[in-house]
Amino acid sequence: MKVFLNGESKDIPDGLNLAQLLEHFDLPSQRVAVELNKSVVRRSDWAAVTVADSDTIEVIHFVGGG
Repeated sequence: MKVFLNGESKDIPDGLNLAQLLEHFDLPSQRVAVELNKSVVRRSDWAAVTVADSDTIEVIHFVGGG
């Protein structure tokens, strides 16, 4: 199945949830926010939210500084 991850088309296995998607692409799960189809998904819900074909996912990394 195809999804759009950070603006790029990606092929992924069927049935992945958001937590598994991050793991599949070796993305960090700390200090990130996940947006699914323009809605932010709470970290506590990542395991319960299954990714569907043609979903748009943005993984936003937090950067500290001063």
